[in-house]
Amino acid sequence: MSAPRTTTDGVLADRYGRVARDLRVSLTDKCNLRCTYCMPAEGLPWLSGPQLLTDDEIVRLVGVAVTRLGITEVRFTGGEPLIRPGLPGIVAAVAALTPRPRISLTTNGIGLARMASALRDAGLDRVNVSLDTLDRDRFTALTGAAEAGLTPVKVNSVLMRGTNDDEAPALLRFALAHGYELRFIEQMPLDAQHGWDRSTMVTADEILASLKAAFALTPDPSERGAAPAETWLVDGGPARVGVIASVTRPFCGDCDRTRLTADGQVRNCLFATEESDLRGALRDGADDEELARRWRAAMWAKRAGHGIDDPTFLQPARSMSAIGG
Repeated sequence: MSAPRTTTDGVLADRYGRVARDLRVSLTDKCNLRCTYCMPAEGLPWLSGPQLLTDDEIVRLVGVAVTRLGITEVRFTGGEPLIRPGLPGIVAAVAALTPRPRISLTTNGIGLARMASALRDAGLDRVNVSLDTLDRDRFTALTGAAEAGLTPVKVNSVLMRGTNDDEAPALLRFALAHGYELRFIEQMPLDAQHGWDRSTMVTADEILASLKAAFALTPDPSERGAAPAETWLVDGGPARVGVIASVTRPFCGDCDRTRLTADGQVRNCLFATEESDLRGALRDGADDEELARRWRAAMWAKRAGHGIDDPTFLQPARSMSAIGG
């Protein structure tokens, strides 16, 4: 990684030469599932109404990021973003920005079939759907995303040892049969109950070994760039499968992301232990340039890496449901 350098106006640069172009926006901390790698079964204390950004505040902050800070990609996350009542209006307002960013959504798929067409009409470009198992006794998901034209549909799967770690080949067959792009994600230390244990995590090497027992995988010759997934051609292509190995194969040196939480905090890294408050400044009357200045300062403080392998690593105080994955 290059040595620290001076700040750059107009973009979200850090001291190591990285520039954030991809904004992840958490619309709510609430979710209608209780995935064990995200939150405990009993749930979590939810943010109160006044703590959450309003629809207009979200649109304004995204507008600052797009028009003043060089953001070109906006992905809405949660919690579960489909339970945010104002979602179609938020998407439409962001789609109306100039320059127009590419807009995507990460969802667990519950309710997507009902909302897919409306979101497409509002300006949503594509979706990522989380699907960790094909066993009906464990989980059932239906999606109308592909039919609505929200393509390519990407499917995200987290394998848990002793729960669904035998399903990698079946999940890939499902994705291939439907024309979806499958991404396996290593379980990360973002669970509210702090139950993550690296020794029990299903690693990228294990995932690939399971897939290679059923498919011929060859390295994807296309440029990876800042994409978090390392990809392979399946049985010669053109279909691909990816693995996001944030723990065992970190890609911090190419990270191009910034995050806005549902309560208006900037996170310069998914694993950050500190946040920068934009909600307070916005509600105190800060103009767009002041909000942009604060956002640039937050990103300038980004560390060289996420630090998971550091023995002194502190797990983020908030779960993935509050941060937005």
